Amino acid sequence: MAGTTADGRGACGLRPLGTTAEGLAYFAPIGEIVADGDFVVCHLCGRWLRSVTAHLRSHGWTKVGYCEAFGLERGQSLEGAATRKLRAAAFSARLIFDAAVRAGSERGQARARSGALAEAAAAAARGRPLPEQRRRKARLAQAGRPQSASADANRARATQHLASAAAAAAAQSGYADIGALVRARTAEGASLATISRQAGLHKDWLSRHLPRLDPAAAAVARARVAAADDRWLPVLAGLGFADVARYLQVRHGQEHRTVNQMAAEVGMSYHTVEAAMARHGIARTPHAAKRHAAAARADRVAAMLGVENVAEYVGQRRAEGWSWLAIAVETGQPQTWLRRQSEIRLGPT
Repeated sequence: MAGTTADGRGACGLRPLGTTAEGLAYFAPIGEIVADGDFVVCHLCGRWLRSVTAHLRSHGWTKVGYCEAFGLERGQSLEGAATRKLRAAAFSARLIFDAAVRAGSERGQARARSGALAEAAAAAARGRPLPEQRRRKARLAQAGRPQSASADANRARATQHLASAAAAAAAQSGYADIGALVRARTAEGASLATISRQAGLHKDWLSRHLPRLDPAAAAVARARVAAADDRWLPVLAGLGFADVARYLQVRHGQEHRTVNQMAAEVGMSYHTVEAAMARHGIARTPHAAKRHAAAARADRVAAMLGVENVAEYVGQRRAEGWSWLAIAVETGQPQTWLRRQSEIRLGPT
């Protein structure tokens, strides 16, 4: 191993503290710099040096590789205090008298002020695991911070994020704030789910967050929904449903009943049922019963043929040179139906 003798000792005569997963011996703790005044310990051999950076050439290493191998941040200094002071003084002199250094410094400062430097650093670090040194710093900072303070900070950030999203949604729809948007749209009969989707948010966003953002607007919305649903409740009670949303979900989403069929069942108009679906955020499937029956028929034929779906079966038979008539005879299905199934799943043949 690099930096060790035949008996496993380092150049300093000490045994290593351990080995990395790659089998590399180290003489200072992973993720730490061991320093004493003007001297720093080399992880590779255990020597006390004024500058480990300059010493790395003797091992054939670079600073970047050294920091990655031993869990150090890339910006971590590997030099003692005296060496750092000498380098700082030398650079200060070059900054005054060397025009190239001065120009480079000015370009760097301009990039830092514009934010370009931070963006480049973030892009370079993206996907790179945090070094052990950074993780230790984060743990120490978290340990010295009361949990209540951390929770308060998280809540404050979440509230700010919600407020920003609500303001953007309201402005996009032409309203001063989210409360004005909700009041205006619910007065037109729209549900919170509909308003959320139209504002570019998740359909449940307003239902979850409006009470926190604008309790008064949330109360108005709840009152309007409750008032609109009141006339349904006596009818639904006789059908075994406690609320309108559940009735619509079961009848339309699970049993595939059409809007007309539901309207006839509850004794209300087509438009009343359609408005209730919009109010509760239930997407309407046109021709639900027919589409469900057609899908069920296709599944039955596929099961009879022992294939995953009819389209794949038809594609295979056509590739083998079968005519549409021959396929129809084998399946017992009309040619037009087989063509339609093939076009639905695979595109026109």
